[in-house]
Amino acid sequence: MKAIKVPLKEAEKVKSLLIKQGLLCRVCPPIKDSKYIYFAINGRVPGFTQVEKRFNKIVSSDSLFLKGLTKKEYSLLPTSYDLIGDIMILDLPEELSKKSKFIAETYIKILKGIKVVADKVGIHHGVFRTQDLKILSGEKRKITTHIENGLRMKLNVETCYFSPRLSTDRIDVASQIKKPEQVLVMFSGVAPYPLVISKYSKAKEIIGIEINPEAHKFAEENIKLNKLKNIKVYQGDVRKVLPKLKMNFDRILMPLPRSAELFLDLALEYIKPNGIIHLYGFSDDLQLAESYVRAIKNLDNNAKILKIRKCGQFAPRKFRIRVDFSP
Repeated sequence: MKAIKVPLKEAEKVKSLLIKQGLLCRVCPPIKDSKYIYFAINGRVPGFTQVEKRFNKIVSSDSLFLKGLTKKEYSLLPTSYDLIGDIMILDLPEELSKKSKFIAETYIKILKGIKVVADKVGIHHGVFRTQDLKILSGEKRKITTHIENGLRMKLNVETCYFSPRLSTDRIDVASQIKKPEQVLVMFSGVAPYPLVISKYSKAKEIIGIEINPEAHKFAEENIKLNKLKNIKVYQGDVRKVLPKLKMNFDRILMPLPRSAELFLDLALEYIKPNGIIHLYGFSDDLQLAESYVRAIKNLDNNAKILKIRKCGQFAPRKFRIRVDFSP
């Protein structure tokens, strides 16, 4: 399909322009690589490099509009969504609430493999950072098995925090482990990071700690499901569990959806000399990641910042970032 090639830093500006001009194919989610984003288009867009790309196309470009949406409603359709296993998770604006069932039924009819379409209700909340969901169409369930990097991950999409958008980041971290390491994953959830690290690295042992008891149950099940032997997971508050293990680690991951920096003191206490810590957070831009760097330096002025990396888009102009450093 026809697409334009846009540098990542210009993505939001160009997307807004395409929407205003009615040229964005809203039912073909954009594709990204390390430098560019590719938007599917419905016509000619002067001033941009045009290429041919294969998109995961949901519907023909006008079918939703022709079957039941006004032009204005069509323009409000989200251009992104999450696919977790066979569950599609939308974030529909209030203006589309009366058409939500129609939209969901259309997605199920046209997108092969989708058995449930749900809509976000509110925002992530509580200690477990979970997301309330309303099923709009399909089977009445919220448990699915997600396939990522050749691994099966079973979870309840409402009661367990999980982001499919971090799949590339998980592989990136695993690829850095070139020798036997003892790895700690704080806030390990249903164990996506431990699973990928176990399968794709030379890690000697991976320890996961998760406070959410239901996510922990799925983590145990996922380890067995994938027949991995070098992962151990513990349920409880990381500040209470970690001291009982009496272990230090070569690498510590901190993929908490919010406030991971509040646990930096704990990570610094249990990292080995010359070890590596991966701190996750949210930022409008990599420049604003300086707040995380300051938090690190306040606790360890000698810490060496190795890399600051975008590892997924959380919302318009909001990015997940990862700060890699060595104390």
